Amino acid sequence: MTATIGISEHARQTPDKAALLEGDRVVTYAGYDTRTTRLAHALEVRGIGAGDRVAIMLPNCIEFLEVWGAASKLAAPVVLVNWHLKRDELTYILGDSGAKLLVAHADLLEFAEPAARETGCGLLVVGRGDAYEAAVAGGVAEPALELVALQSPIFYTSGTTGRPKGVVHGPIDPARASLATEAQVLLWGWTTDDVYIVTGPLYHAGPGGWAMAALAVGATTVVLPAFAAREWFRLVDRHRVTCTFAVPAHFIRMLEVPEAERAAFDLSSLRLVVHAGAPCPVPVKYRIIEALAPCEISELYGMSEGGATKITMVEWLARPGSVGTPWPGTEVRILDEFGDEVPTGTPGLIYVRPAGGMRFHYHDDDDKTSGAWRDDAFTVGDVGYVDAEGHLFLTDRAADMVIRGGVNVYPREIEDVLYTHPAVVDCAVFGIPDERLGEQLMAVVEVRTAVTPDELTAFLRERLADFKVPTRVELVAELPRQPNGKVLKRVLREQHWDTGTI
Repeated sequence: MTATIGISEHARQTPDKAALLEGDRVVTYAGYDTRTTRLAHALEVRGIGAGDRVAIMLPNCIEFLEVWGAASKLAAPVVLVNWHLKRDELTYILGDSGAKLLVAHADLLEFAEPAARETGCGLLVVGRGDAYEAAVAGGVAEPALELVALQSPIFYTSGTTGRPKGVVHGPIDPARASLATEAQVLLWGWTTDDVYIVTGPLYHAGPGGWAMAALAVGATTVVLPAFAAREWFRLVDRHRVTCTFAVPAHFIRMLEVPEAERAAFDLSSLRLVVHAGAPCPVPVKYRIIEALAPCEISELYGMSEGGATKITMVEWLARPGSVGTPWPGTEVRILDEFGDEVPTGTPGLIYVRPAGGMRFHYHDDDDKTSGAWRDDAFTVGDVGYVDAEGHLFLTDRAADMVIRGGVNVYPREIEDVLYTHPAVVDCAVFGIPDERLGEQLMAVVEVRTAVTPDELTAFLRERLADFKVPTRVELVAELPRQPNGKVLKRVLREQHWDTGTI
């Protein structure tokens, strides 16, 4: 039977059911529907209408999903902003996206206020002075606004040029949004009885997209403000959580809790944990399968641009390291540099043809958009091969990209900031192994005048989000180079790969 898709419909059918839980706070489906309508009308008063962009810069909280719902009722796309970003990074995203309103937490006003002022963007504050609650209370409840599925958001993903680029899907009307959400519901077997816990940040495609699916199908979502393994276990036990979306770094932290301590929590309600975002070390995958048994541990391969493959636990155990077969209606092609398909088992560039002819574009970057697409399929630069049974294996990643705790970090952005320091001649930023995060950032810097690694780290920390600041900075007299002067980053990686913590 096809699941009912429609948040407003669930508000009518099960008005008193918990839609969102956060600590002791409970928002029912009727409450969510009413509050998002009131907030939507309040946003209209602030000039927000169809097509206008609303940026959300909040840590995981109920308000995050309320703003997303309110904007969706107005057909206003949301721009999901990493709340760790600093002023310059936020200013760029607000200006590039053309966001008309920024909803930010009070603790982030040091960066949010000047960025909004500089870009002429409106600002609504959550968490201090009751501005947000006043907006909700002041918004009218009539006319009622229908909410079928939350609108596809705009994600900003770093590019090799060093500046983030907005990934824009659509345009997606409510009917198409409903179909897209229904496809995800069917893919993962969602039901109204599910209880989903937000394990990762809502501004990421996986955790946010799953919250979207949970609301659309009438399930309950437990909002975890920040991941901590013991608290995660406690909430799974307390709320009888059935499913979540995670990255391998979460598994590693769960496994750091002693087995005897984990055994004190009843995790038997878990039916499905899906992970993505970074390659999961095979030993970690084996251990988390054992630790969470009999829960199904599935994996998907995808990106902000679109999803591609999935693999069940049984399939993975038969072929460790695979990321699975394509989603229904999706096709994976392995092509060479000329666009020709390569033989089975031969590595090549991974192209994904999305289901239903769905397309995305990079905001205001026609060159990057055209470079990503070849006919009806796109690539993000990942390399892999398909075996005889059609299972995809990844052998490399987008050039130079570092995946730190499931977060994509492009070294060029960090290098561009280092270049602005007067002591820096040249530099190379790359990933080294890290036991907890998968990879950690390292910078090797050629300098012209006296400077210390700590000084360069402080310089970066003032200008970049903390997760982009290298853990290690090494100073050298001269970087290894090709005859044409290009830095040999490959040589540096090889020199330092064994200096990581794995």
